[in-house]
This record gives sequence, C-alpha cells and structure tokens, in this order.
Amino acid sequence: MPDPAVRAEALVKTFGTTRALDGVDLEIPAGTVFGLLGPNGAGKTTTVRILTTLLRADSGRAWIAGHDIASEADAVRRRIGLSGQYAAVDGNLTGYENLRMVGRLYGMSRRDAAARARALLERFRLGGDGDRPAKEYSGGMRRRLDLAGALIAEPSVVVLDEPTTGLDPRGRQDTWDVISELVAEGATVLLTTQYLEEADRLADTIAVIDSGRVIARGSADELKAQVGGERLEVVVAEVGQLPVARAVLAEVGVGEPRLDEHLRRVSVVVDVGPKALMEALRRFDVSDGGELVQVLDIALHRPTLDDVFLTLTGHRAEEENNDSADLSRA
Repeated sequence: MPDPAVRAEALVKTFGTTRALDGVDLEIPAGTVFGLLGPNGAGKTTTVRILTTLLRADSGRAWIAGHDIASEADAVRRRIGLSGQYAAVDGNLTGYENLRMVGRLYGMSRRDAAARARALLERFRLGGDGDRPAKEYSGGMRRRLDLAGALIAEPSVVVLDEPTTGLDPRGRQDTWDVISELVAEGATVLLTTQYLEEADRLADTIAVIDSGRVIARGSADELKAQVGGERLEVVVAEVGQLPVARAVLAEVGVGEPRLDEHLRRVSVVVDVGPKALMEALRRFDVSDGGELVQVLDIALHRPTLDDVFLTLTGHRAEEENNDSADLSRA
C-alpha cells in the first residue's frame, strides 16, 4: 500500500490556556479529497497552518508527501499549494503579475511562470482582468486569484482553507470543478469547510473536528449512517402549537424530538418512515384532547451531514464558537 500523501499523529497546539488542537490524527491517501469539517474555532485553520509549516505544533508529528513538516520544511513547501481563508494577493500588482511572481518564487523559469499565469487566469475566469491591478478586483475575484496562486506550481498536495467563503454560487461551482480536475490529474486535496454540501459533494473522506479533536471520520454515507434512520419533520402554523407537535412526534418517533422555534419546526428520527408519517397525520387531526394543530408541512428526510454534526456536537456546523475562533486562526 502506498504511503499516504498527508499523515499527522497526535498534533497538539495551545494558545495561552486554550487547547486549540488536542491530539489530532489524520491520514489522507494520495489522489483523494479529504474534508476537514467543523465550525469556526474548531481547530481547522490551526491544523492547516501546522501542516503547511506556518505554525509549529507543541507536540505530535506530521508528514507531507513523505517529508517531515518540522525537519524538512523546505521540501514540504515545494510540494504544497496553499489557499488560506483570506486572499493573499498584492493589490498593487496586476492579476497576471501576482501569479507570475508566485511562479518565480517556486523557481519556475520566466517563460513557464508567464504561461502558467495566463492559463490559470483563463481557468478562473480572470483572463479579461489579468492586466488590471488586483486592488480593483471584487472580493470574489481576489479569492479566485488566490486560488489560482495555490496551483501555479502544480503541487502534489493542495491545501484549501475554506476556499469558497465569500464566493457567489458560480464562483463556488467553478472552485468545485477545479478541485475535481485536480484530483483527476493525481493531486491530493485537503479541504477545510463549514459548508456541509461542499464536504458531501467533494470529499472522499471526511473528518469532523470540534474543540480541537477529531470526533468522527468516514465517508459521507458512513457518517450519515451514525445518525440512524429517516427523520420526520413537521412545520406548524404558530409557535404555540409546537408543544403539541413535539408530543405527537415523541410518540411516533425514536428518541427526543428536535425543536426549532424560529422556524416553527419539530423533527424526530423514525424507524419506519411511511408508517410514522401516517400515524403522525392521524394524531394531528385531533390531538391533545381535541386541540387542533395546523400543519403547514410534513415530510420525511434522509440524514444529512448537518444531522450528523448536530448529533455529534450538539450544535450546527455554521454556528460559530466565538470564544476560540480567533485562536484557531492564529
């Protein structure tokens, strides 16, 4: 079996009294997309900065393409491309000049760097703007330019830290297409994201990280299987009807119903979806001693990665942990 493209063992990092990473282990096979999924403050960016030699771990070891990130940092840097959370471009240079400069820093010849820069500008829909100063670009354009810079030297391992944050739907789709192309060409991609749809669509393997620990890993289907069966979801007309709806779902479902007052929604895991749906509808006709509940919507849903994250952590992936978010970016 070939060596993994990325391997990390027991990575620990503290900032003051906060333990940002608490023994993170990762193994990423070559030629795959590995999704590191978690909210702000979970430890994703700290992990990325350690793996890309921008930050030293307090303890633990890691290897990129067979090279130790601590003792062979230069070799690691030659084999990776990195796009961080914030676009690292020089606003005074044109888009073309930014990319050509990155190519030269990687040791490419002037001709090769120039040709690669033009090709990437076209690939990221920046060909018509390549000779404009980057400071005139929109936020989404700067983000795409930064992504292009991560690919200038055709690295074997590409690390993308929340690459689609701030992009419009078309920009996100373009980025997803590029990631798929990279893997088809043999690259390995480490992708951190808060977007469940992104991890579900792109990642061969996903690690869920929360409070500096990997709390689950597997394919999207394997993680969804941890949640159990289908979920019956009901939306009622008024907030005051939620207690009755919750009581009904508690009787037809398995475990404690989940309540969302803002959306006037109750949901519960069910063993046999159609049977539970019919029984719930029957009970809603006249429930709780004759009190009627106006059901606006009732449906069965397969588990999603959001369900997985909520089950594992008790909160949704998009919720920010404000106490540690800044530390994880340090």
